[in-house]
Amino acid sequence: MTSNTLDDLLADGVRGRHVLVRSDLNVPLDGSTVTDDGRVRASLPVLAKLSEAGARVLVMAHLGRPKGAPDPKYSIRPAADRLAELADFDVEVAQDVVGSSARELAAGLQDGAVLILENVRFDPRETSKNDDERASFARELADLTGAHGAYVDDAFGAVHRKHASVVDIAQLLPAYQGDLVRTEMEVLRQLTEAPQRPYVVVLGGSKVSDKLAVIDQLLGRADHLLIGGGMAFTFLAAMGYPVGKSLLEEDQLETVRGYLARSKETGCDIILPTDVVVASKFGPDAEHEVLPADAIDSGRFGASGLGLDIGPASGEAFVSYIRSANTVFWNGPMGVFELEAFSGGTRAVAQALADSEAFSVIGGGDSAAAVRTLGFSDDDFGHISTGGGASLEYLEGKELPGLTALEGN
Repeated sequence: MTSNTLDDLLADGVRGRHVLVRSDLNVPLDGSTVTDDGRVRASLPVLAKLSEAGARVLVMAHLGRPKGAPDPKYSIRPAADRLAELADFDVEVAQDVVGSSARELAAGLQDGAVLILENVRFDPRETSKNDDERASFARELADLTGAHGAYVDDAFGAVHRKHASVVDIAQLLPAYQGDLVRTEMEVLRQLTEAPQRPYVVVLGGSKVSDKLAVIDQLLGRADHLLIGGGMAFTFLAAMGYPVGKSLLEEDQLETVRGYLARSKETGCDIILPTDVVVASKFGPDAEHEVLPADAIDSGRFGASGLGLDIGPASGEAFVSYIRSANTVFWNGPMGVFELEAFSGGTRAVAQALADSEAFSVIGGGDSAAAVRTLGFSDDDFGHISTGGGASLEYLEGKELPGLTALEGN
């Protein structure tokens, strides 16, 4: 079953109608400053289309993990303010989610104006496991739209959540798939159904346990699986190499040994770092040196050495695999990219992807933040996913409740 799209809604006409949009404004903050506005920028096109068509737009979004109550630290306002700076349409911000401020401002919206509701997770019913509680919250959200409202889901990063603003609202209003969700689906289908080969996957980040299911799926699909970041040390330890004080998930060693064995059976090569940047401590001023990946404890820091990035030889090898690929999926940085001394591996992978003519997808907030922090533009890459955990769950083969809700509408 296919979903109705934003184009279908626009064809029906939206001028003067209230349209409730689930956007993804879950941006990283430093105090009240947005440090990476990628998700805000990605949300703009759908809101602009609706505004230009004369809709009265209500935006639902979450930020962080408040405990079901208003918390100034998690206010949506910094993200909303950044949206207002970038937008060509009028933006207002409600002081609550479905309270008097939201109701009054929604009722007074003019054609083409946009109202951003406060963080939907300030209401405990948004994430409740009780169906009736979520339904009651969804009803109050739907009531903001009046008699001829519609719902657009444009937050792929939330479609794996069975939340009121994602799933339950789609049972109450005519529901449509936003452009961002549609694009993510098209990209992920290319990665899972018929990727052009060679298909290279680059996985990083801190923990193997975060990516167990996706590794399990990719072993039967990818041609080469390149492992960097903190998760690499669990693989190295599984091969019997000493890893010093590097990040290690001992409870995953047997699982990883199973992956190494399966890689030979499936024909998907698991490529590990051959050298590592090892530091005396975690910090910008840490002494560091490059050591072979099978001898991390052999340097001047001994068994106290801490691996914080893949080494230059590993970076060159990873780049070589990326250059040979026709499809590349990258999730997770190769090291502590925030610190210059340990950013080399991540920079090498990012540059290789920017230079590549392959179909390339960067997935995960950390990877997206990394390339922007290192000075790359979104336009340097084929696609930067805003999906985060939802993208990984799709690649794992899981059913995503938000997508199911749209299909059933």
